[in-house]
Amino acid sequence: MTPRTTAGGRLRTADVARESGYSPQQVRDLERLGVIPPAVREANGYRAYTGRHVRALRAYRGLASAAGPVEARRLLAEVADLAGAAAAVGAVHVRLAQERDEVLRARAALDAIEGELPAHGELDDADVMTITQLAAALGVRASTLRFWEQEGLAVPQRVTSLRARQYGPAAVREARVVAALRAGGYGIPAVRDVVASLRGHAGIAETRQILDHRLDQIATRTIALLRAGADIAAVIEAG
Repeated sequence: MTPRTTAGGRLRTADVARESGYSPQQVRDLERLGVIPPAVREANGYRAYTGRHVRALRAYRGLASAAGPVEARRLLAEVADLAGAAAAVGAVHVRLAQERDEVLRARAALDAIEGELPAHGELDDADVMTITQLAAALGVRASTLRFWEQEGLAVPQRVTSLRARQYGPAAVREARVVAALRAGGYGIPAVRDVVASLRGHAGIAETRQILDHRLDQIATRTIALLRAGADIAAVIEAG
C-alpha cells in the first residue's frame, strides 16, 4: 500500500506512524536508533519523511517479529544491496526452520513417551534407572540431570549410604519430557511449569498443546519475515 503524502510529497510523523503501525514516539525512537534514515527538517522544524521511511519501518517490524529487535537492527544496518538482503533474510529463515525442527522432534519424543506408557497410566515400580543409565538413554550428561534435579525437575529417589540416585518410572517420564522441551527451545521456568502440570495429572496432552503453540508462533514469525523480505527489497530498489 502506498502511503499518503502531503502536497510536497512529504509525510509527517503521524502519517508514518499510521502507515507503519508504530506510534509517533516509536517512529522518532527508531530514527534515533538508526533503523530509518534521518528525516528532513522543514523550515518550521517539523520532521518530513518519505515512503522510503515507511517501507524501512515495515521491514524492521517484520524482522523484529521474526528475529527480535536487536537482531533486526543489526541485519538492517548490514544490508546494502539485494544480495545482502537475500543473505540476511535467508539466515533468519534457516534459524526459524531449525527451531521448527526442534519442536517437531520434541513432539515426536512426547509421542514416543505416551506410546510407552501403560494403557491406564500404571507404573511398574521395579523399573528403575540409575543416573548413568538415564543420562545415556536421554543423550545428556549426568551433570545435566543433576542440574535438572536442583531446579526441581525429574527428582530421583535416593538410596544407599552413598546417596546414589535412582529414577523410578515417574521420574524417568518427567526427565524425558524435560529433555524433549529443552530440545524444543524452552527455558527452565517454562519447563518447570510443564512438569508441574504433569504432576498435577494434566498429562502429556497439555505438553503437546504447549509445543503446538510454539509451532504457531514460529509460523507467525515466518510470515512476518516473508513480508519483511519484500519491504527490504523495496527499500533497496528505491535507493
